[in-house]
Amino acid sequence: MLAAITRALEERDQTQGHGARVAAFAETVARRLGWEEERIALLRFGSLHHDIGKVAVRSDLLRKSGPLTLEELAEIRRHPSAGAELIRPLRAAREALPYVLFHHEHWDGKGYPSRLQGSAIPVEARLLAIADAFDAMTSPRPYRHALTHERALLELCSCAGTQFDPELTELFVERWSERAAAVAS
Repeated sequence: MLAAITRALEERDQTQGHGARVAAFAETVARRLGWEEERIALLRFGSLHHDIGKVAVRSDLLRKSGPLTLEELAEIRRHPSAGAELIRPLRAAREALPYVLFHHEHWDGKGYPSRLQGSAIPVEARLLAIADAFDAMTSPRPYRHALTHERALLELCSCAGTQFDPELTELFVERWSERAAAVAS
């Protein structure tokens, strides 16, 4: 059921494949961190469904090509809480709560919905935030063109220590560079 909702959401907001790409990006870092297979399976599940709360966001808002008003931004920022409320009653999905609820928290405490800071943010959500942002930046959106991978990596680095966990960001960039070098050779 959740998979069907997620697919419909990605089609509605024109982000087909977003969850799968986020899962793939995050998994390379999780493996480098030595996560067990069960934890990686949960990472995949959480990555696929992290934006499930967007069911509570108006379609026209998800596809808006111009700047958001403060009211619109507040509506979009409710999606992590809405997603958590949606999956909390589902026993099989409950372990994905950190991914769904905290993937927009920032290292410096200026994220949402709980304004958690630093290591108070579950590591799962910190890793997902990086992979999510990278995919968002490198995919076309109604409000802007996709960035190159190189530009997106620079943006991640510039936000390390404020928006993103600096150590996980460094590891993400390293893994991406290793992957790019392997493809080039």
